[in-house]
Amino acid sequence: PPSGLYHERQRLELCALHALNNVLQRPCFTRQAADDICKRQLNSQSPSLAPDARLNPHRSLLGTGNYDVNVIMAALQGLGLAAVWWDKRRALERLALGEILGFILNVPSNVSLGFVALPLRRQHWLAVRQHRGTYYNLDSKLPAPVPIGGEEELR
Repeated sequence: PPSGLYHERQRLELCALHALNNVLQRPCFTRQAADDICKRQLNSQSPSLAPDARLNPHRSLLGTGNYDVNVIMAALQGLGLAAVWWDKRRALERLALGEILGFILNVPSNVSLGFVALPLRRQHWLAVRQHRGTYYNLDSKLPAPVPIGGEEELR
């Protein structure tokens, strides 16, 4: 990766954690931290995600990750950051890029078993972040960050 650019690679179904850490540019969250977010009460004014649920709806039943958007939003909130939903029908010119730390996208992804592609598609979290004037695709499934370009190429 370019000097100083942090990029976590995919492990298990931890793409949400990798996307968070990649957009924050440091190893801020672990699987244990995300599991704790799934179980805890966020604060006295808001309901918990699922503190007493035997089968937690915000992560994989197998404990391999696959965290949902609620975990991402709670993780960011815990750092004093906010996730803002973007409706793809809105004009991209309305994005105030100077005020955005980065992007966490949920995209369809092919499923494979080793080198064999399966006829399945699942959702996958990935991060995009600007570094030294260039935006990078920090998808954890990539072997290294992929440069996107400047603001015009990003839009």
